[in-house]
Order: sequence, then structure tokens, then C-alpha cells
Amino acid sequence: MSRRSAPRERTTASGRLRRVLAIVPWIASQDGPTIDQICRRFDLSRAQLLSDLDVVFMVGIHPFTPDELIDVVIEDDRVWIRLQPGAFLRPLRLTPQQGLALVASGASLLAVPGTDPAGPLARGLSKLAAVLGIDDPDRLGVDLGNVADDVMDVLRNGVARRRQVELDYYAYGRDERSVRIVDPYLVFADQGQWYLSAWCHQADDERLFRVDRIRSARELGTGFDPPSEVPAPIVFHPRGDDPRVTLELGPDAQWVLEQYATESTEPLDGGRWRVRMAVSAPAWLERLLVRLGDEATIVSRDAELAAVDAASTAERILRRYEG
Repeated sequence: MSRRSAPRERTTASGRLRRVLAIVPWIASQDGPTIDQICRRFDLSRAQLLSDLDVVFMVGIHPFTPDELIDVVIEDDRVWIRLQPGAFLRPLRLTPQQGLALVASGASLLAVPGTDPAGPLARGLSKLAAVLGIDDPDRLGVDLGNVADDVMDVLRNGVARRRQVELDYYAYGRDERSVRIVDPYLVFADQGQWYLSAWCHQADDERLFRVDRIRSARELGTGFDPPSEVPAPIVFHPRGDDPRVTLELGPDAQWVLEQYATESTEPLDGGRWRVRMAVSAPAWLERLLVRLGDEATIVSRDAELAAVDAASTAERILRRYEG
């Protein structure tokens, strides 16, 4: 199967945003660093940096007049960024939940190459952590699933070296284990989990694999040519022929609206919701219904899902434990 040549770097939109958020405060704190200095510090090409700065000078607050936009000046190969004062005149009041989310997000930004570990961001996070009562900000961590180090090393090496990888993989949705040969494109984190974006030769299509469900991984000697552009990965992208189900959810099941892709949502009385969803596999819907219990009622479903029943699924799970 033919592939086009790979670009020098493949970056998702969220990755680029994290990079820009790290670059802007550093440049603003300096007295006109040169473009080469910035590129070396953040491991960027000149084209990447100029492209990011083209976006930054359009950022600001309402009504987006020149005095409310970030000021970016490039002159004689030097760069100045001035943060307009209007954006900082309004007092910022955060709830504890918002403050904790800000500390966690800021901690991830400090991991971007080139970020100053003792710079304004680090100092601001330290002050915010003190206000929140977090004595040691380093104790705040993000759990991205139980992933074996050797598996992650094989996947990352496969991406970097453009080598095919053999996976021993457990498919949660279909409740089956299989061995697959893949062309690994990208390893990324999303909503607390690690994923591998790859071309699966068994499916003859692009697929996403949860890394914590990979039992083992082995790099093969076969190389591959990745596509010239790897699109921003989407954890679940429903197909037109996927079966659909409509559920009525109770007030304690509203997390489903945030965690899973829905095609339509309708608020009902008493904090209940009616949602329509695409289903990747019947086993996935069975597990979701068992998890929701009395908080979910099936309103309608396609014929492919007619056999799905939460009670029988729960009994089948219990028999496994009894065995």
C-alpha cells in the first residue's frame, strides 16, 4: 500500500496551542529576543515560529480593537510581545475547581521544551497553589492509565523510526483479543488516556488503539511511509452505518453528555436528558448500561442492538466472577 512522504513534524491543534501558550509569556518577559534564540529555545523551525506569531497578534478580548489585542512586533529579526493592560484590569475570581484545573493545565505547560521552570508561569502557579492549600504543587499529578514502559517505548520508537509494530490488543468494544500489524502514526493523550493513531492492516483502515489495552508490542523490521498529513485524532468518529440508540438519562448520568459523543440532546423535566448516540459495538453499549443502572432507559434502538440487555449482561459478568 502506497504512502506519501511524512512532514518534518506532526502537531495537533491542542499541541500547537500548548506551544503558543508557553512561547508568548517567555517572549513578553524578554527584551526583544532574536528569532533564532526563540527557535533554539523551543525547538522550532523559523516557519513554525512565524506561523504561530501570525495567530498571536489576532488574540485579544472584546471588542477586539487594537488596544485590546496582543501586540506583536518583529523588527530586524527580533521579536517583542506586549500584553495590553486592558486584559488584566478586570479582577479574576476563580472557584476552587477552576483554580485546580488551572494549576493542572499550567503544570502540563511547564513540560513544554524551552519553558522556564522558574519563570512567571511557574511563579504564578506556585502562588495559586498556595491559595488553594496545595503545599507541594509537584504532588498534583495526572493519571494517564496503566501503560507498560516497554510498550510505550516500542510505540514511540515505531513512530520516530517509521517501523511497523505488531500489537497484542484487547478490543474493549468487541470484547476480543487479537494480534495486529500497524503503521504507527502518532502517540497522544486525550481525556486521561494514552492512544495510538495508526494504520491497521487487519482493518485496512486508520484506527485508534488505547495504549493501556495493548498487552505487548514488538517492533518489526518493515518500514512504512506515513501520510503527508496526519489529521488531528478523534477518539471516536461514528460511521454512517453504526447502529444508533436513544437513551433517557437520569440527573446522576449527565456525565455521559460530556464523556461520549452524542448526535442530539434534549433536556427533560427533573434534570433528565434524552440523548441519541452512535454505538461502536453492542458490547460497548452493554457495559455502559450496566454502569448506568437505573439512571438509563432505552427509548429506541436500531435492530442491530435488539439483543442488548443490561440485566443479562450483569448476570454474565457475575458468572465470570463466580467461575
